[in-house]
Amino acid sequence: MEGHLFKMDGLKLIFYLARSIMMRFCFHFNFRRCLLLCTYSMGSFLALAEPTQTVNPARVEELVKIIPPHATGMGPSITNRIAWEKVLKSHPEMGDALRSAEKLLSQPMPEQPDSLFLEFAKNGNRTDWQGVASKRRDRIQYFTIAECIENKGRFVQALEDTITALCQEPTWVLPAHDKRLENFHGETIEIDLGSSMLALEMATAYHLMGDRLSPAVRQLIRDNLERRIFTPYRDAIHGKRKEFFWIRGRSNWNAVCLNGVTGASLAVIDSAEERAWFIAVAEKNILPYLDGGFTPDGYCVEGLGYWNYGFGRFTLFSENLRQTTRGKVDLLALPAAEEAALFGVRSEILNDVYLTIADCHPGDKPIPMMMNYLAHRMGFADVSSSKALMSGGLYDQMVMGFLPDALPGISLEIAVDELPWRTWFPISGVLECRPGTGAPTAFAVAIKGGNNGVNHGHNDVGSFSVVVGTNMVVCDPGGEVYTARTFSTNRYESKLLNSFGHSVPRVGGQLQKTGVEASAVVLGRNFSKKQDTLKLDIRSAYDLPALRKLVRIYDYQRGSRPALVVRDQWDAASPVSFESALVTWGEAKVLSPDSLKIRDGTRSVILKVDTGGRGFHWTQEKILEDSSNKRIPLRVGIVLDAQFSSGILTLTITPSKAD
Repeated sequence: MEGHLFKMDGLKLIFYLARSIMMRFCFHFNFRRCLLLCTYSMGSFLALAEPTQTVNPARVEELVKIIPPHATGMGPSITNRIAWEKVLKSHPEMGDALRSAEKLLSQPMPEQPDSLFLEFAKNGNRTDWQGVASKRRDRIQYFTIAECIENKGRFVQALEDTITALCQEPTWVLPAHDKRLENFHGETIEIDLGSSMLALEMATAYHLMGDRLSPAVRQLIRDNLERRIFTPYRDAIHGKRKEFFWIRGRSNWNAVCLNGVTGASLAVIDSAEERAWFIAVAEKNILPYLDGGFTPDGYCVEGLGYWNYGFGRFTLFSENLRQTTRGKVDLLALPAAEEAALFGVRSEILNDVYLTIADCHPGDKPIPMMMNYLAHRMGFADVSSSKALMSGGLYDQMVMGFLPDALPGISLEIAVDELPWRTWFPISGVLECRPGTGAPTAFAVAIKGGNNGVNHGHNDVGSFSVVVGTNMVVCDPGGEVYTARTFSTNRYESKLLNSFGHSVPRVGGQLQKTGVEASAVVLGRNFSKKQDTLKLDIRSAYDLPALRKLVRIYDYQRGSRPALVVRDQWDAASPVSFESALVTWGEAKVLSPDSLKIRDGTRSVILKVDTGGRGFHWTQEKILEDSSNKRIPLRVGIVLDAQFSSGILTLTITPSKAD
């Protein structure tokens, strides 16, 4: 990144570069792409190795020269009537805020008693408080946009009342992130996802409304942002308090919070030197998000929902900095960001059905507004089925609703021409097989290798999904409704999150273990227009010393008779029990001793089982956890009647001819 000077430990740097080069080349990346990724990895490593507080003063001076002399946020001021009249022509849906605001004028601010905040500490419930908090915070968006559209003063008092009420809250931190209630009781002030985003919304309203807000309310906003956000952040960077984990974190927290804190500073702080400092800190510390949230092949380990959330915030932040620095800082042009940006388009399995791996909400799709922006910048076809309507919060809509007429393009290093046939993420071990062009049957699969030790991940090494038409008939059931258990040591008690809720074997009565050591090893692959074959060693996912071998082979067959064949081969030092499984949101009906029909909605598949002549029986069990999409998954077990030290179990899945 331009202007960055790093201090480095030579031996560590040499080791890291060597490791990066070996890793990249072993997956057959082309040389230029390998070089770009190694350069990115070097920058990420050095950013982590260097103390946070050592921001290069020369970089701050460079930024001062290229940013506006005074604070400016995203979107045009309410006084710019030409811009606001123009946006309603290009994005008439923004007028919905006016109608929402009119309804809210007659409704009181939702009550948020302390008892709601304390629920999480008492029983782990986080949804009750968050539901009320969202309604309270959303009023900023509705009243601000409505007033900017109408410009009659009708919503100003309601906006000021909302801001005042929010500033009276004891903390802006979410209850789930204040387990010891230290923020709630005023013993400390931390910055989390909730507080950083509220700060950004409030700062954006401050910028847009200008002196239409009373001097007292404008001062109230500045005072609260300083006390709750800017001072704690400066103190953390300068070592005056413990560093917030997300500042150099490797999850969506990094992108979300840096976007919130920095974006708020740009909209409110008048000093160019201070704003330049906030930018310099952020551009230095954003790198770990790309390194930790994505594998170098661009796979989002946290799942599609968190790609929308985390990378969505990264994209908004990048566009903010690009405009603020007159194009001199463009985070989206980083090689790793280019890889990550394509995850949305590459995660479509078939017919607008997307990957549900990890803590996803089944049915999630890439945000159309974001996909449209990325498509324009990167030159790929916007595959989103919905029109790119404005969505999200106030800040989101201001960034995307008032884009410059011309956006600079980014030259991609990734070919997306494999999309009709497959998408292969070699480092993460995730494969999507599609029927290709002109196929008579819409039949596709998604296969998950990877490991069981990633953020928001499940114990799902070797799992797979099957899509027929527009239905995920064999499913990955996605995540659960978050409670205190979800992010505790008891996380994998959940049958949705442990391997019981995924289409993987159970060996010796054991489910898969948790951790990066539970990892699929790619033993071989062969891709063609007729068939895709992937061979994974998944033995390490099971804490079973007697198990010497467990290989899972997938054969996806295209053409007039499409099928997925999943073959498990195992070898153990002594006889072990063995069972395979399929998970569906639909229903299962046994057709014969060795075949079964699984139906979800209007689509179904036929499953045929080959055990090599060994007896087996079917089991069916509903997974009664609080799933995020409220559908109850069904686990269909294929259980061998006796124990064996070795064997082969083959599942053949074909679309039902009756559909």
